[in-house]
Amino acid sequence: MPRLQLSDRCWDVAPACNLLDALLAAGVPVPYSCRAGSCQACLVRCVAGEPRDAKPDALDAPRREQGWRLACQCSVVEPLQVEVFDPTRDAMPAQVQAVEWLSARVLRLRLQPQLPLRYRAGQHLLLWADGIARPYSLACLPGEDAGLEFHIDCGRPGAFCDAARQLQVGDSLHLGALSGAALHYDPGWQERPLWLLGAGTGLAPLWALLREALRQDHRGPIRVVHLASTGAEHYLAAPLLALAERHPQLQVELIEAAAMPAFLAALRPASRQTVALLCGGPETVEAVSRRLYLAGLPRSQLLSDLFLPHA
Repeated sequence: MPRLQLSDRCWDVAPACNLLDALLAAGVPVPYSCRAGSCQACLVRCVAGEPRDAKPDALDAPRREQGWRLACQCSVVEPLQVEVFDPTRDAMPAQVQAVEWLSARVLRLRLQPQLPLRYRAGQHLLLWADGIARPYSLACLPGEDAGLEFHIDCGRPGAFCDAARQLQVGDSLHLGALSGAALHYDPGWQERPLWLLGAGTGLAPLWALLREALRQDHRGPIRVVHLASTGAEHYLAAPLLALAERHPQLQVELIEAAAMPAFLAALRPASRQTVALLCGGPETVEAVSRRLYLAGLPRSQLLSDLFLPHA
């Protein structure tokens, strides 16, 4: 049986057992969220030995060279010594600049990182608060002076949401891994129809991508669709409609859950050149993606980012 070591603790584990499960079973408080290798909350550093990694490309080369691995994707196949990610040592501090409720359930959080952060519109960032780590999409644009902006859905109970509700200006958080390459804006799309379809707070990265497209003088038609449970949850309705007044190529649609079946039934791409960016919960995103594909849109022009529930 392979032996697992953490600091001064050593114990035997079953051959090829999942590394995250082995650490949790031993009482090691490793945070995790999706268990799919996308949230990157369960980072551990391999000090000695090498696990079998099911998703070696989930981390960038510099972090892999430093020994970082995603515990949820690794199996213990030989003696292994690891260190768990410590946000006070391995993450960047950030200070809360602003906390504002955009609707009854959506909290806008603005953070000022200790050092400038290089990112692209459409990426997400791991936030650490009170030992809890969750990935959230950036709703801001590089170069903006308002800090880092996140839209946090606090409509359901959750450890991070509970902590976020208590945040006040001046409080400190830590910023973990920056990831997400599925959603982006390509300047080569300038003449093509661009559709941005977000469900709930899946609108957050699309809000950034919309402004990126306009900043790069996108000339094709842009259709923004926000799918929400009720009309009160169209939390960016006012700024979206204000943008539409200033940009004639921009069309904004606010769809409530009751109207979703009719919306899907009528959904057709403007042309086969349309690029569609989708973001939100798996059920809604997959339903929209399937409908657009069946209506003739190539899969290569359907880019999506799923907000996976906490595993």
